[in-house]
Amino acid sequence: MKKITIIGSGISSLSAAAFLGKAGYDVTILEKNDTIGGRARQYEHDGFTFDMGPSWYWMPDVFEQFYNKFGYTTADFYTLKRLDPSYQVVWQDGTKSPIPADLNELHDWFESLEKGSSKNLTKFLEEAAYKYEVGMTDLVFKPSLKVTEFADMRIVKGLLKLHLLSSFTTYIKKYFSHPKIISLLEFPILFLGAMPKDTPALYSLMNYADISLGTWYPMGGMHKFIEAFARIAKENGVTIKTDHEVTKINYQGKKVTSVETKHGTFDTDILVSGADYAHTDMSLLGEQANYDETYWDKRTMAPSSLLFYLGIDKKIDGLLHHNLFFDEDFNLHAEEIYKSKKWPTSPLFYASAPSKTDPSVAPEGKENIFLLIPIAPDLKDDEETRERYFDMLMERLEKHTGTSIREHIIYKRSFCVADFKKDYHAFKGNAYGLANTLRQTAYFKPSLKNKKLNNMYYTGQLTVPGPGVPPSIISGEVVAKQVIKEHPIL
Repeated sequence: MKKITIIGSGISSLSAAAFLGKAGYDVTILEKNDTIGGRARQYEHDGFTFDMGPSWYWMPDVFEQFYNKFGYTTADFYTLKRLDPSYQVVWQDGTKSPIPADLNELHDWFESLEKGSSKNLTKFLEEAAYKYEVGMTDLVFKPSLKVTEFADMRIVKGLLKLHLLSSFTTYIKKYFSHPKIISLLEFPILFLGAMPKDTPALYSLMNYADISLGTWYPMGGMHKFIEAFARIAKENGVTIKTDHEVTKINYQGKKVTSVETKHGTFDTDILVSGADYAHTDMSLLGEQANYDETYWDKRTMAPSSLLFYLGIDKKIDGLLHHNLFFDEDFNLHAEEIYKSKKWPTSPLFYASAPSKTDPSVAPEGKENIFLLIPIAPDLKDDEETRERYFDMLMERLEKHTGTSIREHIIYKRSFCVADFKKDYHAFKGNAYGLANTLRQTAYFKPSLKNKKLNNMYYTGQLTVPGPGVPPSIISGEVVAKQVIKEHPIL
């Protein structure tokens, strides 16, 4: 059996491992940390269960398709609940809007803000559905090793309908003018790595995922899908070793021969890195790196985040499972993330209270709160700055909920740029990979294949198809297919 070593146990690595194990390879995952999941790790403290990273379960069809390929369905692993309202938005005028899961109710809400917008929403979603179908069926499953991969007639004919060369903001304003509608539709873009005006309108497919496919939650926490992927991988013969950080990649000629960890050396026939791509290149590969430091410094990165995990000793009224605080200037915050690249003056933020949906993630009568501020990567990160922003968020949360929160915090942990670098070797402390700009889409992303070593590959959010949990699931499958194609078991 050909030995495959995979660095890291994030979702893309687990996905790749499952497919490669199923194909008959001898697969071993080497994970740096004590627990699996990468950014989707989970931890517990005094009865509170915290998901450390992803908290939005979008595109349930991508998860379901993965499970189906191994003879399972989502329900075999966890109960998936659709949230209704999907989330709520707190606006600058002090009002709040629960965003209904029911499409008819959402149409009514649009119409209440802007006459005629309900009809425009129908057309907008029809176009977004087309982009989703082409994007998630055709584009994302291509390895993007050659431009000619995109010569598919379905894609070529649909280029105008995909709006690849149109600005997201310009495109939205063709249909809507009310600032609340525009902010609602632009919110998923905040995490893609560029100002909405600099993001291709192709990404309205995210609005289709949000509005039409819905916002879901796996009971027990987001880590349930990590557990499911790990179970499938192990059932297909994959070995997972935690506390096995890879510190060096050895090669001879044009072939990787082994990797080194503090526990010893692991010989391998094929290497797949699901670790941070830039870290793999600059810290592990040396002369055989795909890209040098200059290349990486010129990449446009998606945001990092300042996160707080809180255990509260009482229930908090006024919060839903997902809460978007758009009570400050959206454009100013986006400008400070992507242009000025400084700590935001008055940031938007996201508050998640999964204990509103799932009693298992907090002790009875208590609340599990997760707070997130999107920030520019590579900012100076110190405890004083974290506390200043924590106080800022608390003031706004307490104002919104009309209750004291700070004095009821019985557990608190923060996570920011320095932690992303330490725990994940994240380039510049990024949280979401590369920005989804046109110049960093598909063929223009860092290659999934090493150009100098013929048995070395990459997977995850810094290569194709891009950041986010569903694209990372697909990234694992794409790289597995490439490995199987180029290194078949005879």
